[in-house]
Amino acid sequence: MFAPLKERNYRLWAAADLVSTAGTWMQVLGLNWLILSDTGSAATMGLVVMLQALPVLVLGTWGGALADRLPARPLLIASQAVRALLALALVAHGGHSLIFAVALASGVISSFEGPALGRFGSALVPPSALGSALALGSVLSSAGRIGGMALGGVLVGITGPAALFVINAVSYLAVILALAAMRIGELRDLPVAAAGERGVRSGLRYIAGQPVVLIVLALSFVLGSLGRNYQVSMAAMVAGPLHGGSGAYGLLSTVFAVGAVLGGLLLAGSGRSTLRVLLGTGLIISLLQIGSGLAPDVTSFAALILPIAAGAVVFDTVVSTRIQLDTREDMRGRVLAAVGIVSSLSGMAGAPAVGWLCDTLGPRGALLIGGVVTTAAAVAGAVAIARVQGRKVHLPHLPHPEPLRVAEQMA
Repeated sequence: MFAPLKERNYRLWAAADLVSTAGTWMQVLGLNWLILSDTGSAATMGLVVMLQALPVLVLGTWGGALADRLPARPLLIASQAVRALLALALVAHGGHSLIFAVALASGVISSFEGPALGRFGSALVPPSALGSALALGSVLSSAGRIGGMALGGVLVGITGPAALFVINAVSYLAVILALAAMRIGELRDLPVAAAGERGVRSGLRYIAGQPVVLIVLALSFVLGSLGRNYQVSMAAMVAGPLHGGSGAYGLLSTVFAVGAVLGGLLLAGSGRSTLRVLLGTGLIISLLQIGSGLAPDVTSFAALILPIAAGAVVFDTVVSTRIQLDTREDMRGRVLAAVGIVSSLSGMAGAPAVGWLCDTLGPRGALLIGGVVTTAAAVAGAVAIARVQGRKVHLPHLPHPEPLRVAEQMA
């Protein structure tokens, strides 16, 4: 698990990511609470998420193609600087139009930054340590989320959201300084695709030829859209049937982050990033979501949020690990762009849908309906993978999965 920390460049990156992630989630908390306080509408929160996702959907394929061609470090430095300026712009709070504009601009940046980040991360460690680096990165990101949500939950009630936006802007400086301090000679050179295979179409043809990857991405979309838009449903539950305030929202956000850390540690400790773990986790968190819709109070809701968050991190990390380890390195930027597009689609479609369901049927109804749909999707995904592989795939107990290698199906 800790092998990647032997690399100086990775240590710099991990420390900067921890700080930046904390700042990012402080801003997410502040922005969500600002919108909900001003409008009282979960659907408006979903619209902001959709605006962040839309540019990635439109521009993501080109961002992936550029990531496979251009050096990532200068691009990442520029993107972090622009993100800091956008965070400072929110301090003015010039109305919903400014919030929507910042969300849209952030999505444009993510279109090019996301694939570059993934490819750059692969250059920080040798291939043998990539799986551990991804799991450790998940743990550190979750730890940053814990710190950001915990501190943000306290500050939002004392200083208001503006202070959270300023802190986030400053946190981007940590990433810029880390990138500037890295030893270029120690970065691993990644292979580049042949001249005729560097375009968007070549990447799409490659992905279309990986049936297991396509099924995993489809399952990720369904669970990501209706199963994990908790930034919308959690705030709606607090403001509605759970009768909580900003403190309760901050508490639940912190519990979610703690669960995310536990999920990352569980996966990193087991080292089993397999399809059986992915399918089993998807089913379990979907069933737990149904239970969360029936929770009578904040305490019981928090008790269900903890394992849901742990399972969500396990699920997402397994998806990312298999996608990166079982696809060609010269296609990595474009493959990661496809993952980003799926994530954007789930945000663009799921967040407004969950917000609308919360406003129409209530937060409990939204969680129940989403849980039923994602449970069905997890079962359907298992059946589809079984047919592709020509063998039975049983949904496992998490402690005892048997490894299945996607790479064998891609040969």
